[in-house]
Amino acid sequence: MSFLKEIEKRRTFGIISHPDAGKTTLTEKLLLFGGAIQEAGAVKSNKIKKGATSDFMEIERQRGISVATSVLAFIYKDKKINILDTPGHKDFAEDTFRTLTAVDSVIVVIDVAKGVEEQTEKLVEVCRMRNIPMIVFINKLDREGKDAFDLLDEVEQKLGLTVTPLSFPIGMGYDFKGIYNIWEKNINLFSGDSRKDIEDLIAFDDINSPELDKIVGNKAAEQLRENLELVYEVYPQFDREAYLNGQLQPVFFGSALNNFGVRELLDCFIDIAPSPRPKQSEERLVIPSENKFSGFVFKIHANMDPKHRDRLAFIKIVSGTFERNKPYLHVRHNKNLKFSSPNAFFAEKKEIVDISYAGDIVGLHDTGNFKIGDTLTEGEVLNFKGIPSFSPEHFRYINNADPMKSKQLEKGIDQLMDEGVAQLFTLELNGRKVIGTVGALQYEVIQYRLEHEYGAKCSYENFPVYKACWVEEPANPKDPEYLDFLRVKQKFLAKDKQGQLVFLADSPFSIEMNKQKYPNVKLHFTSEFN
Repeated sequence: MSFLKEIEKRRTFGIISHPDAGKTTLTEKLLLFGGAIQEAGAVKSNKIKKGATSDFMEIERQRGISVATSVLAFIYKDKKINILDTPGHKDFAEDTFRTLTAVDSVIVVIDVAKGVEEQTEKLVEVCRMRNIPMIVFINKLDREGKDAFDLLDEVEQKLGLTVTPLSFPIGMGYDFKGIYNIWEKNINLFSGDSRKDIEDLIAFDDINSPELDKIVGNKAAEQLRENLELVYEVYPQFDREAYLNGQLQPVFFGSALNNFGVRELLDCFIDIAPSPRPKQSEERLVIPSENKFSGFVFKIHANMDPKHRDRLAFIKIVSGTFERNKPYLHVRHNKNLKFSSPNAFFAEKKEIVDISYAGDIVGLHDTGNFKIGDTLTEGEVLNFKGIPSFSPEHFRYINNADPMKSKQLEKGIDQLMDEGVAQLFTLELNGRKVIGTVGALQYEVIQYRLEHEYGAKCSYENFPVYKACWVEEPANPKDPEYLDFLRVKQKFLAKDKQGQLVFLADSPFSIEMNKQKYPNVKLHFTSEFN
């Protein structure tokens, strides 16, 4: 098959939502329909149920939440689908924001009872800024929830989207009869008390057919006809061009837990979703169909396999093909690297691949060469834009709780910080280590993973810091003003993992005073200023 056909086959997308809207359950069901797994798992902590495929870290299984983005790939109807299941919890939002740089489209999951929630608003805002095509999936229709039209209004108003329903529910909660598929003009009905089976599809070209009344009952049939009439009058017709430009968002209704509406979503998705899209680098726009390979690191994960202590860098291929054992240029280090075992993913299961195409995600074994945002190419110097780095909001001293395991603790901290989940600062005055995170829950995850993956125990102490400010080194390091700043602020200075100097300010006031007293000392709120 030709190179261009291979790229055209790819669909790489992320699933985003507020925690608990059913994102990971939807991922499971997409895998189930795609034939990639035989039995779907539930995410909630329950020993009887099979664990969710995308929640493979032990802490995720215990807490019943996703704390890291996982990558899953499968073939469906001759299309290669790459799903990136992201964490919903706000304490892990930076992982999600970075993942959104690696997707070509997005499915937004909304809970029918709760409607649009805060975290969904933030994530959709990022997608809108980047014009990422979005499909909305309104989930949990087997439960009592908001009226379908009210929800559509809420999505338009709160998220600033222009929606068009491509499926519509027949009833809701206890009265939920099924879904009318506007896209394919057929009906999918709930059957039996178990509500787990899917009836064969009943095709209806004519919604006024008396057959419909027989199947769903007069009242439900009438209601559906009225609702559809309203849908056709009020909402714009689906226009693929507008969807691809991020100007129109199709909406599907369903219940992922009960397999409802998921097949419709998947079938429509592979028809309309974009194949890999061009990506802007600082130097130029890179097109997927270019022959030469380019790609960037959007995530690093330590201990994908705790037995081997391996570290994987996740690369999104932007253009060309990535081949095993071929040398590629690591742009930041300006050196060529070869990879003998690039991996394709199925959650924690990996297989070595000889060739991957634009749109695919490959995992490269990493001994510490990569950091998030790094670019690999066939020789051209490219730097991809828009991979965010975050200034921490919480700071704590980290202490070794088991002196016999100090080497393990050091190695564990070193590797976990490379994932970008937190930042490490070493105080200049006494060498004490401080961990800065965006969300407080990260500390629990770090503590848990240090103990279970590295055999090291740690404890934390509060460290009252308002903000980490990176200090730009002046052209003349012997500048008296700079030297005075270093002397006076000595106990607030630290080095980050890359050896950059950081001023740990205890309040907005001290940052302001600093600017007035040392106007030539430049402070930055991210480390990516050089």
